Amino acid sequence: MEHISTSTHPAAEAEYPHIAEQAIDLPGLLRMAQSPEAGAVVLFSGEVRLHNAGKEVDCLEYESHIPMAHKIIAGILEDARSKWGLHGAVCQHRVGKLSVGETAVVVVTSSAHRSEAYEANRYIIDRVKHEATIWKKEVYADGSHAWGSNCSCGDPAHQYGHPH
Repeated sequence: MEHISTSTHPAAEAEYPHIAEQAIDLPGLLRMAQSPEAGAVVLFSGEVRLHNAGKEVDCLEYESHIPMAHKIIAGILEDARSKWGLHGAVCQHRVGKLSVGETAVVVVTSSAHRSEAYEANRYIIDRVKHEATIWKKEVYADGSHAWGSNCSCGDPAHQYGHPH
């Protein structure tokens, strides 16, 4: 069987937009993070759910200072690559109006072993939700709405010195 390398260099990973106005390409991001050196690939996909805070959600609207958010996410990915020796690390977050069931954010990490890929993935999503200049408006089925941060900063499950 012919071996096809899907490895990408971190510089190539940095060329894609970390903030997207269109639907996220899950297979494309997954391919970008894969490497023949990696025995583990972890994909986290944050989806728009039907209920939150006891209310039915109609949609989410994300806004961002895109250049700043891109730079912040790129730095978080570089930190994770360095800390865990990752073979791949990608992250993309949507902006605009998202319906229930749509993908809002994706993080893919790859490493030699699963523990590093899982830890790095959690680290990346927690930092992105806390640090990136992205704001979320929840619009409910009853017509009300609420602005919230993109993180659960008071969550006691917070790890790595960065709330999520």
